[in-house]
Amino acid sequence: MKAAVLKAFGTPLAIETVPDPVLGTGEVIVDVVASRVLSYMNEVLSGERKYLLALPAVPGPGAIGRVREVGPDATRLATGDWVYCDPTVRSRDDAVSPDIALQGLTAGSDGGLRLQKYFHDGAWAERIRVPTENAMRIGALDQADAASWCAMGTCLVPYGGFLAANLQPGETVLVSGATGNFGSAAVAVALAMGAACVVAPGRNERMLDELVRRFGSRVRPVKLGGNEDDDRKRMQQAAPGPIDCVLDIMPPSVSAATVRAALMTVRAYGRVVLMGGVGMAGGAGLELPYPWIMRNCITILGKWMYPREATIKLTAMVRAGLLRLDNFEITQFDLAEANRAVAHAAANSGPFKMTVIRP
Repeated sequence: MKAAVLKAFGTPLAIETVPDPVLGTGEVIVDVVASRVLSYMNEVLSGERKYLLALPAVPGPGAIGRVREVGPDATRLATGDWVYCDPTVRSRDDAVSPDIALQGLTAGSDGGLRLQKYFHDGAWAERIRVPTENAMRIGALDQADAASWCAMGTCLVPYGGFLAANLQPGETVLVSGATGNFGSAAVAVALAMGAACVVAPGRNERMLDELVRRFGSRVRPVKLGGNEDDDRKRMQQAAPGPIDCVLDIMPPSVSAATVRAALMTVRAYGRVVLMGGVGMAGGAGLELPYPWIMRNCITILGKWMYPREATIKLTAMVRAGLLRLDNFEITQFDLAEANRAVAHAAANSGPFKMTVIRP
């Protein structure tokens, strides 16, 4: 089969013929129809992000495709089923604290690297092998709509954060990083889950205006000025009442002060979910006042990715019309153009923009 192969960090992807994946027990082979390209994938492939990815490897976390083969333990999946290939691969030998690898992207630990050695290659290929539980049925599709369904991978990340925070209909949410690719998806997901209001801080007024244009008055934009205390006050004033939940999904390039300003807008007994990259690029870590956390009974949750059932629930929200995948503007590339696709994704990383490779 044809695949895009990264042989060394900092080198272009090589488009070449590689062996077809071989089916084993507890596995599924999927014909890849479409796979999104992360806006920061150029930083992964260059080695700038220092992700744990053993090379050579076929990159590409997640895909929309059709089942080609199933193992003997599959009882529901069938050849031809449309599935979302969830890249979040968990070890099966520890139900309490499983190791995690993101197939085609990175491993979360040394244990995750061991997992990655087997479920190694990602979706920028004609076919991919995934654990049976990672081939999530999404129902019948028109093949032309497969690229739009790649937005599931973007929406699932903040959805996992909101599930961890037990977000309830009618609550007020603040999304720290609302003008980014994942952050703008978080705004859409929060509203689809029934949030009464989403406070959306950012520096780019054009992007903030775009969020309001798409979603109306339930989005309250806040232009950040750079002063931590002043920004915090403006965010709190923009909300119609106390802020129940704050989701941080800022990239590593953002300062800890900017993130802290947003987190500390949450009400007493409120919840904070950390899904961003503060400190990952070597900068200062996040410092939150101990007395503020303790006396206000603040719940702080760290969340990487999402639980397995999130895909099923989010698919139901899409099918019900609560979450619209057609919000995303899609640019598609053939597999042979994988390097162009990576460059395009980096240069077009705004809200509701998505780059897709179609093998």
